[in-house]
Amino acid sequence: MFLQYLLGFRRLGWDVLFLDRLTSQMSAGSDGNGEGPESWAVHTEWLERMMAHAGLEAAYSLELPDRSRLGLDRATVERMVRRADLLLDVNGFLADDDLLSMTPLPVFLDIDPGFNQMWRELGLADVLSGHDAFVTVAQRMGQPDCTIPTCGLSWITSLPPVVLDQWPVVPPRPEGALTTIATWRGPFGPVDYDGKTYGLRVHEFRRFMELPKMTGQRFELALDIDGADHADIEALRTNGWTLVDPTVVSADLGTYQRYIGGSMAEFSVAKSMYVRSGSGWISDRTACYLAMGRPVVVQETRADGVASRDVGMLTYSTLEQARWAVDAVRVGFKEHAAAARAIAVETFDSQRVLAGLLTALGV
Repeated sequence: MFLQYLLGFRRLGWDVLFLDRLTSQMSAGSDGNGEGPESWAVHTEWLERMMAHAGLEAAYSLELPDRSRLGLDRATVERMVRRADLLLDVNGFLADDDLLSMTPLPVFLDIDPGFNQMWRELGLADVLSGHDAFVTVAQRMGQPDCTIPTCGLSWITSLPPVVLDQWPVVPPRPEGALTTIATWRGPFGPVDYDGKTYGLRVHEFRRFMELPKMTGQRFELALDIDGADHADIEALRTNGWTLVDPTVVSADLGTYQRYIGGSMAEFSVAKSMYVRSGSGWISDRTACYLAMGRPVVVQETRADGVASRDVGMLTYSTLEQARWAVDAVRVGFKEHAAAARAIAVETFDSQRVLAGLLTALGV
Protein backbone atom coordinates (compact mmCIF):
# COMPACT_ATOMS: atom_id res chain seq x y z
CA MET A 1 0.00 0.00 0.00
CA PHE A 2 2.79 2.43 0.87
CA LEU A 3 4.55 1.68 -2.41
CA GLN A 4 1.50 2.81 -4.39
CA TYR A 5 1.85 6.28 -2.87
CA LEU A 6 5.65 6.40 -3.10
CA LEU A 7 5.88 5.22 -6.71
CA GLY A 8 2.74 7.11 -7.70
CA PHE A 9 4.06 10.44 -6.44
CA ARG A 10 7.42 9.74 -8.05
CA ARG A 11 5.70 9.19 -11.40
CA LEU A 12 4.14 12.63 -10.98
CA GLY A 13 7.64 14.08 -10.71
CA TRP A 14 8.03 14.35 -6.93
CA ASP A 15 10.92 13.34 -4.73
CA VAL A 16 9.69 10.90 -2.09
CA LEU A 17 10.86 9.75 1.33
CA PHE A 18 9.43 6.83 3.33
CA LEU A 19 9.63 7.11 7.13
CA ASP A 20 8.84 4.23 9.47
CA ARG A 21 9.80 2.86 12.85
CA LEU A 22 10.35 -0.57 14.36
CA THR A 23 9.74 -1.07 18.07
CA SER A 24 10.85 -3.99 20.19
CA GLN A 25 7.20 -4.99 20.62
CA MET A 26 6.74 -5.20 16.85
CA SER A 27 9.77 -7.42 16.43
CA ALA A 28 9.15 -9.66 19.43
CA GLY A 29 8.73 -13.35 18.68
CA SER A 30 6.30 -15.74 20.32
CA ASP A 31 8.67 -15.94 23.30
CA GLY A 32 8.37 -12.19 23.81
CA ASN A 33 12.01 -11.54 22.98
CA GLY A 34 12.72 -8.71 20.59
CA GLU A 35 15.38 -6.62 22.20
CA GLY A 36 18.41 -7.19 19.99
CA PRO A 37 19.46 -6.71 16.36
CA GLU A 38 19.10 -10.44 15.69
CA SER A 39 15.34 -10.18 16.20
CA TRP A 40 15.12 -7.09 13.99
CA ALA A 41 16.94 -8.61 11.03
CA VAL A 42 13.96 -10.35 9.46
CA HIS A 43 12.14 -7.01 9.30
CA THR A 44 15.06 -4.85 8.18
CA GLU A 45 16.15 -7.31 5.50
CA TRP A 46 12.60 -7.50 4.17
CA LEU A 47 12.37 -3.69 3.97
CA GLU A 48 15.74 -3.42 2.24
CA ARG A 49 14.64 -5.96 -0.38
CA MET A 50 11.33 -4.22 -0.99
CA MET A 51 12.81 -0.75 -1.34
CA ALA A 52 15.62 -1.94 -3.61
CA HIS A 53 13.11 -3.75 -5.82
CA ALA A 54 11.13 -0.51 -6.15
CA GLY A 55 14.22 1.61 -6.86
CA LEU A 56 13.76 3.43 -3.54
CA GLU A 57 16.90 2.23 -1.77
CA ALA A 58 18.00 5.84 -1.19
CA ALA A 59 14.56 7.13 -0.22
CA TYR A 60 13.74 5.69 3.19
CA SER A 61 14.66 5.88 6.86
CA LEU A 62 13.66 3.30 9.46
CA GLU A 63 14.10 4.10 13.15
CA LEU A 64 15.14 0.99 15.10
CA PRO A 65 14.37 0.22 18.76
CA ASP A 66 17.80 1.45 19.86
CA ARG A 67 17.15 4.81 18.07
CA SER A 68 19.66 4.02 15.33
CA ARG A 69 18.45 4.20 11.74
CA LEU A 70 18.42 2.01 8.67
CA GLY A 71 18.70 4.06 5.50
CA LEU A 72 18.98 7.84 5.72
CA ASP A 73 20.23 9.33 8.99
CA ARG A 74 18.21 11.65 11.21
CA ALA A 75 19.92 14.85 10.05
CA THR A 76 19.18 14.07 6.42
CA VAL A 77 15.59 13.20 7.26
CA GLU A 78 15.10 16.53 9.03
CA ARG A 79 16.53 18.48 6.10
CA MET A 80 14.21 16.70 3.67
CA VAL A 81 11.14 17.10 5.87
CA ARG A 82 11.74 20.83 6.29
CA ARG A 83 11.73 21.39 2.54
CA ALA A 84 8.92 18.92 1.80
CA ASP A 85 5.70 20.22 0.27
CA LEU A 86 3.68 17.83 2.40
CA LEU A 87 4.04 14.95 4.82
CA LEU A 88 1.45 12.15 4.69
CA ASP A 89 1.16 10.61 8.15
CA VAL A 90 -0.63 7.29 7.65
CA ASN A 91 -2.99 6.59 10.57
CA GLY A 92 -0.73 8.61 12.87
CA PHE A 93 2.00 5.95 12.61
CA LEU A 94 4.74 8.59 12.55
CA ALA A 95 4.50 9.36 16.27
CA ASP A 96 7.19 12.04 15.96
CA ASP A 97 5.91 15.49 16.89
CA ASP A 98 9.23 17.09 15.99
CA LEU A 99 9.06 15.91 12.39
CA LEU A 100 5.38 16.84 12.11
CA SER A 101 6.15 20.38 13.25
CA MET A 102 9.00 20.74 10.71
CA THR A 103 6.93 20.24 7.57
CA PRO A 104 4.83 23.07 6.10
CA LEU A 105 1.84 20.75 5.57
CA PRO A 106 1.39 17.74 7.89
CA VAL A 107 -1.49 15.64 6.49
CA PHE A 108 -3.28 12.83 8.32
CA LEU A 109 -4.07 9.94 5.95
CA ASP A 110 -6.85 7.78 7.42
CA ILE A 111 -6.77 4.20 6.09
CA ASP A 112 -8.76 2.66 9.00
CA PRO A 113 -11.82 4.92 9.01
CA GLY A 114 -13.95 4.87 12.12
CA PHE A 115 -11.36 3.70 14.61
CA ASN A 116 -9.30 6.90 14.68
CA GLN A 117 -12.34 9.17 14.88
CA MET A 118 -14.30 7.18 17.47
CA TRP A 119 -11.24 6.78 19.67
CA ARG A 120 -10.85 10.54 19.74
CA GLU A 121 -14.52 11.20 20.49
CA LEU A 122 -14.44 8.62 23.31
CA GLY A 123 -11.23 10.04 24.78
CA LEU A 124 -9.36 6.77 24.22
CA ALA A 125 -6.65 8.05 21.86
CA ASP A 126 -6.00 11.09 19.70
CA VAL A 127 -3.82 10.51 16.65
CA LEU A 128 -5.42 13.38 14.72
CA SER A 129 -3.80 16.27 16.59
CA GLY A 130 -0.77 17.97 15.06
CA HIS A 131 -2.03 17.83 11.47
CA ASP A 132 -3.26 20.64 9.25
CA ALA A 133 -5.26 18.59 6.73
CA PHE A 134 -7.18 15.33 6.89
CA VAL A 135 -7.64 12.71 4.16
CA THR A 136 -9.66 9.51 4.39
CA VAL A 137 -10.45 6.50 2.21
CA ALA A 138 -13.97 6.51 3.69
CA GLN A 139 -15.82 7.78 0.62
CA ARG A 140 -18.93 8.72 2.63
CA MET A 141 -17.26 10.57 5.48
CA GLY A 142 -19.42 13.50 6.58
CA GLN A 143 -22.63 12.28 4.96
CA PRO A 144 -25.69 12.27 7.27
CA ASP A 145 -26.07 8.48 7.31
CA CYS A 146 -22.37 7.72 7.80
CA THR A 147 -21.95 7.18 11.53
CA ILE A 148 -18.21 7.94 11.67
CA PRO A 149 -17.81 11.22 13.57
CA THR A 150 -15.96 13.97 11.72
CA CYS A 151 -14.53 15.29 15.02
CA GLY A 152 -15.34 18.78 13.75
CA LEU A 153 -12.70 18.45 11.02
CA SER A 154 -12.93 18.95 7.28
CA TRP A 155 -12.14 15.66 5.53
CA ILE A 156 -10.91 15.13 1.97
CA THR A 157 -11.97 11.79 0.53
CA SER A 158 -9.49 9.94 -1.67
CA LEU A 159 -9.42 6.50 -3.29
CA PRO A 160 -6.55 4.04 -2.77
CA PRO A 161 -4.15 4.52 -5.71
CA VAL A 162 -2.61 1.75 -7.78
CA VAL A 163 0.45 2.25 -10.00
CA LEU A 164 -0.81 0.48 -13.10
CA ASP A 165 2.52 -0.31 -14.75
CA GLN A 166 3.61 -2.08 -11.56
CA TRP A 167 0.50 -4.29 -11.67
CA PRO A 168 0.29 -5.62 -15.24
CA VAL A 169 -2.61 -7.71 -16.46
CA VAL A 170 -1.83 -11.43 -16.39
CA PRO A 171 -3.74 -14.15 -18.28
CA PRO A 172 -7.10 -15.01 -16.68
CA ARG A 173 -7.17 -18.00 -14.35
CA PRO A 174 -10.75 -19.33 -14.39
CA GLU A 175 -9.46 -22.51 -12.73
CA GLY A 176 -7.96 -20.54 -9.84
CA ALA A 177 -9.45 -20.09 -6.40
CA LEU A 178 -11.26 -17.05 -5.07
CA THR A 179 -8.68 -15.57 -2.71
CA THR A 180 -7.86 -12.64 -0.49
CA ILE A 181 -5.08 -11.54 1.87
CA ALA A 182 -6.26 -10.34 5.27
CA THR A 183 -6.02 -10.30 9.04
CA TRP A 184 -8.69 -12.03 11.14
CA ARG A 185 -8.60 -9.55 13.99
CA GLY A 186 -5.70 -7.13 13.59
CA PRO A 187 -4.30 -4.83 16.27
CA PHE A 188 -7.56 -3.07 17.21
CA GLY A 189 -10.44 -4.17 19.39
CA PRO A 190 -14.14 -3.51 18.74
CA VAL A 191 -15.37 -0.01 19.54
CA ASP A 192 -18.61 0.79 21.40
CA TYR A 193 -19.85 4.16 20.17
CA ASP A 194 -23.23 5.87 20.40
CA GLY A 195 -25.04 2.69 21.37
CA LYS A 196 -23.53 0.44 18.68
CA THR A 197 -20.60 -1.95 18.61
CA TYR A 198 -18.30 -1.65 15.63
CA GLY A 199 -16.24 -4.79 15.30
CA LEU A 200 -13.55 -6.44 13.20
CA ARG A 201 -13.37 -8.69 10.14
CA VAL A 202 -13.93 -11.79 12.26
CA HIS A 203 -17.36 -10.50 13.28
CA GLU A 204 -18.46 -10.16 9.65
CA PHE A 205 -16.72 -13.23 8.26
CA ARG A 206 -18.59 -15.65 10.47
CA ARG A 207 -21.77 -14.72 8.59
CA PHE A 208 -20.30 -16.06 5.33
CA MET A 209 -18.60 -19.24 6.51
CA GLU A 210 -20.87 -21.50 4.45
CA LEU A 211 -20.16 -19.85 1.08
CA PRO A 212 -17.72 -22.45 -0.32
CA LYS A 213 -20.20 -25.25 0.32
CA MET A 214 -23.05 -23.22 -1.20
CA THR A 215 -21.21 -22.38 -4.41
CA GLY A 216 -18.98 -25.41 -4.94
CA GLN A 217 -16.12 -23.03 -5.74
CA ARG A 218 -12.59 -23.09 -4.30
CA PHE A 219 -11.94 -20.39 -1.70
CA GLU A 220 -8.50 -19.69 -0.25
CA LEU A 221 -7.39 -17.22 2.43
CA ALA A 222 -3.91 -15.91 3.08
CA LEU A 223 -5.07 -15.18 6.58
CA ASP A 224 -3.24 -13.79 9.58
CA ILE A 225 -5.13 -15.60 12.34
CA ASP A 226 -3.90 -16.46 15.82
CA GLY A 227 -3.84 -20.10 16.88
CA ALA A 228 -6.01 -19.11 19.85
CA ASP A 229 -8.87 -18.69 17.36
CA HIS A 230 -8.85 -22.45 16.87
CA ALA A 231 -12.67 -22.67 16.77
CA ASP A 232 -12.78 -20.23 13.85
CA ILE A 233 -9.90 -22.01 12.11
CA GLU A 234 -11.75 -25.31 12.38
CA ALA A 235 -15.01 -23.76 11.19
CA LEU A 236 -13.31 -22.23 8.15
CA ARG A 237 -11.71 -25.52 7.16
CA THR A 238 -14.88 -27.51 7.78
CA ASN A 239 -16.79 -25.18 5.47
CA GLY A 240 -14.25 -25.55 2.67
CA TRP A 241 -11.87 -22.61 3.11
CA THR A 242 -8.20 -23.34 2.45
CA LEU A 243 -5.85 -21.35 4.69
CA VAL A 244 -2.33 -20.44 3.59
CA ASP A 245 0.48 -18.66 5.42
CA PRO A 246 0.27 -14.89 4.74
CA THR A 247 3.98 -14.40 5.55
CA VAL A 248 4.85 -16.67 2.61
CA VAL A 249 2.44 -14.83 0.30
CA SER A 250 3.96 -11.47 1.30
CA ALA A 251 7.59 -12.57 1.37
CA ASP A 252 8.29 -9.99 -1.34
CA LEU A 253 6.38 -8.04 -3.95
CA GLY A 254 6.83 -10.78 -6.55
CA THR A 255 5.24 -13.51 -4.43
CA TYR A 256 2.40 -11.16 -3.46
CA GLN A 257 1.66 -10.39 -7.11
CA ARG A 258 1.95 -14.03 -8.17
CA TYR A 259 -0.59 -14.98 -5.53
CA ILE A 260 -3.08 -12.41 -6.81
CA GLY A 261 -2.32 -13.33 -10.43
CA GLY A 262 -2.93 -17.01 -9.71
CA SER A 263 -6.43 -16.30 -8.41
CA MET A 264 -9.67 -16.48 -10.36
CA ALA A 265 -11.01 -13.48 -8.44
CA GLU A 266 -10.96 -11.83 -5.06
CA PHE A 267 -13.60 -12.58 -2.46
CA SER A 268 -13.27 -10.20 0.46
CA VAL A 269 -15.07 -9.53 3.74
CA ALA A 270 -14.69 -6.08 5.31
CA LYS A 271 -14.28 -5.14 8.95
CA SER A 272 -17.55 -4.67 10.79
CA MET A 273 -16.48 -1.06 11.48
CA TYR A 274 -16.46 -0.26 7.77
CA VAL A 275 -19.77 -2.03 7.11
CA ARG A 276 -21.87 -0.87 10.06
CA SER A 277 -20.77 2.76 9.78
CA GLY A 278 -21.69 3.04 6.09
CA SER A 279 -18.17 4.33 5.54
CA GLY A 280 -17.74 3.75 1.82
CA TRP A 281 -14.34 2.17 2.54
CA ILE A 282 -12.53 0.48 -0.36
CA SER A 283 -9.46 -1.73 0.02
CA ASP A 284 -6.10 -0.90 -1.55
CA ARG A 285 -5.67 -4.66 -2.01
CA THR A 286 -8.83 -4.81 -4.10
CA ALA A 287 -7.44 -2.12 -6.40
CA CYS A 288 -4.44 -4.38 -7.05
CA TYR A 289 -6.64 -7.37 -7.90
CA LEU A 290 -8.54 -5.21 -10.39
CA ALA A 291 -5.35 -3.87 -11.94
CA MET A 292 -4.15 -7.41 -12.68
CA GLY A 293 -7.45 -8.20 -14.41
CA ARG A 294 -9.00 -10.07 -11.51
CA PRO A 295 -12.72 -9.57 -10.80
CA VAL A 296 -13.61 -8.81 -7.20
CA VAL A 297 -16.56 -9.74 -5.01
CA VAL A 298 -16.43 -7.41 -2.01
CA GLN A 299 -18.69 -6.69 0.92
CA GLU A 300 -20.94 -3.66 0.63
CA THR A 301 -19.72 -0.61 2.54
CA ARG A 302 -21.87 1.81 0.52
CA ALA A 303 -19.09 3.25 -1.62
CA ASP A 304 -21.82 4.50 -3.96
CA GLY A 305 -20.77 4.97 -7.56
CA VAL A 306 -17.37 3.39 -6.98
CA ALA A 307 -17.75 -0.19 -5.78
CA SER A 308 -21.15 -1.30 -7.05
CA ARG A 309 -20.75 -2.39 -10.68
CA ASP A 310 -22.59 -4.83 -12.89
CA VAL A 311 -19.37 -6.42 -14.07
CA GLY A 312 -15.83 -6.67 -12.72
CA MET A 313 -16.58 -5.38 -9.22
CA LEU A 314 -19.59 -6.87 -7.45
CA THR A 315 -20.79 -6.17 -3.92
CA TYR A 316 -22.90 -8.16 -1.47
CA SER A 317 -24.52 -7.69 1.93
CA THR A 318 -26.08 -11.09 2.60
CA LEU A 319 -24.95 -14.68 2.21
CA GLU A 320 -27.40 -15.19 -0.65
CA GLN A 321 -26.13 -12.07 -2.43
CA ALA A 322 -22.56 -13.30 -2.01
CA ARG A 323 -23.51 -16.67 -3.53
CA TRP A 324 -25.20 -14.93 -6.48
CA ALA A 325 -22.17 -12.67 -7.09
CA VAL A 326 -19.72 -15.60 -7.03
CA ASP A 327 -21.91 -17.54 -9.46
CA ALA A 328 -22.18 -14.48 -11.72
CA VAL A 329 -18.39 -14.16 -11.91
CA ARG A 330 -18.02 -17.85 -12.66
CA VAL A 331 -20.61 -17.84 -15.47
CA GLY A 332 -19.46 -14.60 -17.10
CA PHE A 333 -15.79 -14.84 -16.17
CA LYS A 334 -14.26 -13.43 -19.37
CA GLU A 335 -16.47 -10.35 -19.29
CA HIS A 336 -15.79 -9.75 -15.59
CA ALA A 337 -12.02 -10.20 -16.00
CA ALA A 338 -11.89 -7.70 -18.88
CA ALA A 339 -13.95 -5.19 -16.91
CA ALA A 340 -11.71 -5.48 -13.84
CA ARG A 341 -8.68 -3.83 -15.46
CA ALA A 342 -10.89 -1.16 -17.00
CA ILE A 343 -12.20 -0.24 -13.55
CA ALA A 344 -8.65 0.03 -12.21
CA VAL A 345 -7.66 2.32 -15.09
CA GLU A 346 -10.67 4.62 -14.86
CA THR A 347 -10.98 4.74 -11.06
CA PHE A 348 -7.80 3.80 -9.18
CA ASP A 349 -4.95 4.88 -11.49
CA SER A 350 -2.38 6.60 -9.24
CA GLN A 351 -1.82 9.33 -11.83
CA ARG A 352 -5.43 10.44 -11.48
CA VAL A 353 -5.97 9.68 -7.79
CA LEU A 354 -2.82 11.37 -6.50
CA ALA A 355 -3.06 14.36 -8.81
CA GLY A 356 -6.58 14.87 -7.51
CA LEU A 357 -5.41 14.54 -3.92
CA LEU A 358 -2.70 17.15 -4.42
CA THR A 359 -5.21 19.54 -5.97
CA ALA A 360 -7.60 19.04 -3.05
CA LEU A 361 -4.74 19.79 -0.64
CA GLY A 362 -3.79 22.91 -2.58
CA VAL A 363 -0.31 21.58 -3.37
